[in-house]
Amino acid sequence: MNAPFPTDSKTEEPVELGALTGSVGFMLRMCQTRAYDQFFQEFLSTDVTPGVITLLWVLDLNPGLKQGNVGRTLNIKPAHMTKLVQRLVKAGYVERRVPPEDRRSIRLHLTASGRDYLNRYRERFLAVHKAERVGLSDAEMATLLALLNKLNFEEAPECP
Repeated sequence: MNAPFPTDSKTEEPVELGALTGSVGFMLRMCQTRAYDQFFQEFLSTDVTPGVITLLWVLDLNPGLKQGNVGRTLNIKPAHMTKLVQRLVKAGYVERRVPPEDRRSIRLHLTASGRDYLNRYRERFLAVHKAERVGLSDAEMATLLALLNKLNFEEAPECP
């Protein structure tokens, strides 16, 4: 576990990370930055961002969700969620609707343009996720995803 962190260049010195490699948060962050690099490389010449594609994807699967509920589910701060939704409304991809039974809530719906945008990039988005699996067998990936889901959606285990 205390092996030096790999580097890209033969001339770079190895960097000792010690106990950091046993930190879930640190290792997730390292994986996240790698995944973002892959994402942005694939979508370099577009206006697609992880936040945009994720929100459109979720709204396609769950039409009419409350804005606050989506933000909490995706761990997006309310101010950032408001800006993201405003940008997508302005682009014509998302529509806000205020239900008559609860005038305080805002429900989000994908527009036809939003669905077209999502469908235009869907396969490329899925290809990025396949690239994230490099070096992992199907069984290893299933185990990793199951463990990440457990960490994200269940109570945190007690530390000994």
